[in-house]
Amino acid sequence: MILYHGSTVSIPTIDLSYSQPNKDFGRGFYLSETREQALALAIFKSKLLGLPPVVNAYSIDDSVLVDGSLNVLRFEGYTREWAEFVLANRTAPGGASGHDYDVVYGPIANDRVGLQIRRLLEKETDFDTFVKRLQYIKGITFQYYFGTRKAIDQLHYNE
Repeated sequence: MILYHGSTVSIPTIDLSYSQPNKDFGRGFYLSETREQALALAIFKSKLLGLPPVVNAYSIDDSVLVDGSLNVLRFEGYTREWAEFVLANRTAPGGASGHDYDVVYGPIANDRVGLQIRRLLEKETDFDTFVKRLQYIKGITFQYYFGTRKAIDQLHYNE
C-alpha cells in the first residue's frame, strides 16, 4: 500500500519531534491513502508558508496493520468513540498523545475542531451535536496516524 503526506518539503526520514501537538489522534505523523488529499493539504501549507507544495509517498506492507505486530486502533466512521478520542488528544495537557497506539486510522475532523471543542467545554452544545459538527464538510475523509518509532519504521520513502 502507498500512503501520502502533504508538506512543503521532502521528508525521506520521518522525525516525530517535528510533529505538532494536540492533533486529532495525537502528536504523530499523518498520512492519507489518496494522493489528492495529501496534495490539497500540501497546497494549503504552501499558501501559508510561501513555499512549493510537496507530496511525499511511502510504501508499507499493510499486513503489519492487521497482524498484531503494531498496536492499531481503527475508527470506521464518525462515532461517539471517535469524537471522544479526538477530544482527548486535542485537549491533552502538554500536547502529548493520550494513548499508546502505534497507528490510528479514522476520519479527519473538520477544520473548525477548536471552535467545536470550545463550544462543548463551555457547555454551549451537547456531545451528540459536537460529534455532528466535527464531521468534515467535504465528506468523510480518512487519515492514518503513525505515532511511534516502531510504526514509522514500517514506512519506506518512495523517491
